[in-house]
Amino acid sequence: MLKNKWYIVLSSEEVKKNRITKVRRFGIDIVFWRDSKNEVHAIDAKCPHRGADLGLGKIVNDCVQCPYHGFLYDGNGIAVLIPSLGKSAKINPNYMVRSFKVKEFMNFIFMWYGDKNPEEEIKWLEGIDNSYSFSTIKETWEVNYTRAIENQLDVSHLPFVHRTTIGRGNRTLVNGPIVVLEGDVLNVWVFNEVDRGQLPKKQNEIKKDECTGRLQLILPNYWQNIISDKLRVMAAFVPEDENRTILYVRLYQKFIKIPLISSLINYIFMRFNRVVLKQDRGVVTSQIPKYSDISNKELLVQADAPILLYRKYLHENSKE
Repeated sequence: MLKNKWYIVLSSEEVKKNRITKVRRFGIDIVFWRDSKNEVHAIDAKCPHRGADLGLGKIVNDCVQCPYHGFLYDGNGIAVLIPSLGKSAKINPNYMVRSFKVKEFMNFIFMWYGDKNPEEEIKWLEGIDNSYSFSTIKETWEVNYTRAIENQLDVSHLPFVHRTTIGRGNRTLVNGPIVVLEGDVLNVWVFNEVDRGQLPKKQNEIKKDECTGRLQLILPNYWQNIISDKLRVMAAFVPEDENRTILYVRLYQKFIKIPLISSLINYIFMRFNRVVLKQDRGVVTSQIPKYSDISNKELLVQADAPILLYRKYLHENSKE
C-alpha cells in the first residue's frame, strides 16, 4: 500500500454513536468510534496490557474500555484510566495503543496511512458535492486493491465482460485513450467505437471533446465515472489486507430531487450496478498475480495506457 496518503476506509454510516466498529484495514485490526461531539476516532484493536480485543469493549466517557480489565483509551490511544491502580493513579505514558488520524468528509471516513503526519488536505472528486443524492453498496473481493482499481481504468474490457450491460454496442476499438496524471489525480478520456476496419487513433490524434466519457482516479483509492453533469458512479477501493479489498460503490445523481422518487431511482440503479460488479468480480479475482506492479510480465497494448501510467505512479511513490 502507498504510504502517507489519505485513504477512504469506511462509509460514515458504519460508525455509529455509542458503538465500537471493528474492521481490518491495511492488514491491521482497528476500532473506530464517535465521541459525544460526533468526532470519529481510530486506534489499534489490540490492548497493550494483555492483548485483549478492544472491539469487544464499549464506549465510556468518549473512550474505549477494554473488555478484560477495564483500561480506558482515549482518541489518541492514551490510557487515561487503569481501574486496578485507582482513579487517582498517575499513569505511565507507555500504556498506550497506536492511534490513527481520521477525518469525516462527504459521508466517508478517511484515514491517514503512513509514518508521517498528514501534510495535505483531502482531495475530492471533481464536480461531486452535497447537491447530489446517493446510494451505496458494499462488496468484498479476494484481490489486492490495485487490481480492483485497474479494472476501473481498463477501457477495453466492456464489450466482453459487460456485453449484456454497460458494454452493449460492440465498441471494441479503442481510440487513445487520452490519459493525464497531475499530482495524485489521474484523468482518462474515453473514445471507443465499432471496429469497421479502421486503425485506432493515438492519444495525440484525438481531442477531449470528441470523447464519450471520462474517468477520474484520486490516488490512492477512489474513482468516478463522469457520466454527465447530473449522474456519476464512484467507487472506493479499500485495502483490508494484501489479498482482500472492500469496494464501496455509490451512485450520485441530481436529475431527480423529489425524495421518494429519488430513492426509488437510486435503488434501481444500484441493483443494476450490482450486476455490473458481479461481472467484473469473476474476471478480476481470476487474475494472476493478485496485485499490480510495473514488473508484472503482462503484454500491455495501446488501450492500457491508463494502467501503465497507474503502475508507474505506484512504482515511483512506493519509495516514500
